[in-house]
Amino acid sequence: MARAITKQKKIMWTALAWGLGLLIFFPILWTFLTSFKSEVTAISDPPVWFFFDWTTENYTAVLERSNYPLALTNSIIIAVGSTILGIIFAVPAAWAMAFVPGPKTKDVLLWMLSTKMLPAVGVLYPLVLVAKWLGLMDSRILLIVILMLINLPIIVWMLYTYFREIPGEILEAARMDGASLKSEILYVLTPMAVPGIASTILLNIILAWNEAFWTILLTTVNAAPLTKFISSFSAPEGLFYAKLSAASIMAIAPILIMGWFSQKQLVRGLTFGAVK
Repeated sequence: MARAITKQKKIMWTALAWGLGLLIFFPILWTFLTSFKSEVTAISDPPVWFFFDWTTENYTAVLERSNYPLALTNSIIIAVGSTILGIIFAVPAAWAMAFVPGPKTKDVLLWMLSTKMLPAVGVLYPLVLVAKWLGLMDSRILLIVILMLINLPIIVWMLYTYFREIPGEILEAARMDGASLKSEILYVLTPMAVPGIASTILLNIILAWNEAFWTILLTTVNAAPLTKFISSFSAPEGLFYAKLSAASIMAIAPILIMGWFSQKQLVRGLTFGAVK
C-alpha cells in the first residue's frame, strides 16, 4: 500500500523543491538582468535588481564587436559533429560489451572512465605539437576529434547501460532469422534503444557545447565557438560585466531552447531502464 502523505508535508516538499529550483536558476536570472544594465549599474554596490534603466546597448555592442553568427555556427558544427562521430564509435563498442562481454570487459569500462580523471593540461602540449604538425590549429576538425575523444567514455558507458536493459533473446531471434551483424545493430538494437541514444546525444551535445578549456586554447578566429566568443569580453583592463552577461545569454540561449524542446525525450531516456 502507498504511504499516506499529509497536506503539510506536500506543501513543505513542494516549497523545498521550488526553493532549490530557484537557487539553481538564480545565476542565469542574474546574468539575464545584468545583460540589460549599463556597466555602471552592473557593478553598483548594493546591487540593483529590477528597478533600473533597461537597455539593449550591450547586445548591440556585442554584435558589433564580434562575429556572433560565425561563433554560433562553429559551436553547432563542433557539438553536433563530435556527438555524431562519438555515437558511430560508441554504438558498436557498447554492443560488444553488453552482448558479447569478455573477462576484461569491466576492467575496460573502468579504465575508460578513469581517463576522465586525467587533467586536460597534462596532454595539452603534445596535442598542440601534433595539431601544428598536421596543420589543424584553429580548425573545426581538430575540436570535433578532441571533444569526441574526451566524451567517448561517457557515451560508451551510457549506451552500455541502456543496451544491458534489452533482452538478448531478441537479438538471438534476429540472428536466427538471418540478420547480419550490421542489420542487427541498425534495425533491431538501435530502434529499441532510441530513448537511451537520444538522451546520450543530448547530454553529449551539452558537454561539447560547454567545453571551454580546449576551445579557448586551440582556436583564434576561424573555428572559435561561443566559449571563445564569451571569453573575448574579458579584457586586461578588467571585466565588462554587462557586455559579458549579454554575450553569455546569447551563448546559452540556443542550448536552453534545445533543452526545452528535448526535455521530454531526455526524461524518457533517463528513465528507460526503470520503466522497463
